[in-house]
Amino acid sequence: MVTVQLKLVDAGDLYVSWRWEHEPADPRVIAVPRDLVEGTLREWAEAVPSPLPGETADQALRRSLTHGPLVDHDRERDLATRMARALVPHRLAVELNAYLAQGVRPHLRVQPSPSTAFVPWEALRVDEGGRAVHDLTISVLPPATVANAPTRRVSPFDPQGTVVGVLDPVVPGFADDSGLGSVLGDPTPELAALGGVRRDDVDRDHLERALAGASRFLYVGHVTTGDHGLDARLHLSCAADTAGRAAPLGAHRPLTAADLVLGHRPGPVRPWRIPARVALVACESGGDVRFAEPSGLVTAMVHGGAEHVTATRWTLPTDEGLRRLVPGFPPTPVLGPTVLSVDAAHRAPDPVTALNDWQRALATRWEQTGDPTCSPLVWAAFTTTWAPPPRSWER
Repeated sequence: MVTVQLKLVDAGDLYVSWRWEHEPADPRVIAVPRDLVEGTLREWAEAVPSPLPGETADQALRRSLTHGPLVDHDRERDLATRMARALVPHRLAVELNAYLAQGVRPHLRVQPSPSTAFVPWEALRVDEGGRAVHDLTISVLPPATVANAPTRRVSPFDPQGTVVGVLDPVVPGFADDSGLGSVLGDPTPELAALGGVRRDDVDRDHLERALAGASRFLYVGHVTTGDHGLDARLHLSCAADTAGRAAPLGAHRPLTAADLVLGHRPGPVRPWRIPARVALVACESGGDVRFAEPSGLVTAMVHGGAEHVTATRWTLPTDEGLRRLVPGFPPTPVLGPTVLSVDAAHRAPDPVTALNDWQRALATRWEQTGDPTCSPLVWAAFTTTWAPPPRSWER
């Protein structure tokens, strides 16, 4: 596959560099004046349901879902078109088109900067009726210092291996309708078949033991962000007296990225062993890149041995939230089918391609019909970080 690495850096202006992996000695770089992209990036940040400074989670959902462009077909297409024009350098577009004209589908590996953390590269509207995911394979490029760390060992993937499914775990001290309550509601039989749903006994000790011999990990639940990347928090059924690095939230202690990287028990550093494939269907689970030094749950998973990590850029609305806040939203479930599609992608030979296939199908329906259940609100939130084994020990 022909692959290009695209890296963005905030240094006053936005610096955009790219290099084709088969031409490592010929990198390109341009500086995009900040005032040419700032307005569009601000519009997109105001469109997604992640809280802006000073907003609560509920206020952010209401802002995005009641009158934002992600629930308005024409406004979203206009914004996605302007974002593509602002962020994709003309020379890179020409180079990509040259490969497409030859029948070659390039792989775009993106390493965002904090100011571009919300950008849905798959959903950028690059042509009339066409999104970037229609033409390209797209994944996230992790920091080289993490992916190529000398101590990192990628866990082997066995298609017939153990799958650890943690779906909508009960968080101690939080009712079903609270901020850390149920995200799935009444699960379908298809969802229930993926793992235990609404269990109250899945704590960090249980999960650490289960992941030690697993090939895949599927988590559906809550993730919250902290003051820094290593404080990103995954919420299990951990009681407040559980050992860990985060302060308790009432009767519950969250599991942080630092717990995964350093170990959650006192004493010597004991990193968790992470399976080859991880899917985190949770709000802002892929928020690592918002920090100047990218670190968070995705980075922790890669550090621990994951090769593929699917996570989300922004807050995911629940089906109940969509029905309550979006005028005229159909009764068709969205979150449950999304979980099934993400899980199917991680069962496939190539999770990146499989996730893009799912996104492409929904992008086509959104473009052609404006069906609100196919809005980029949900499918464009997802991206897969691909971190193959460091070349120094690849076989």
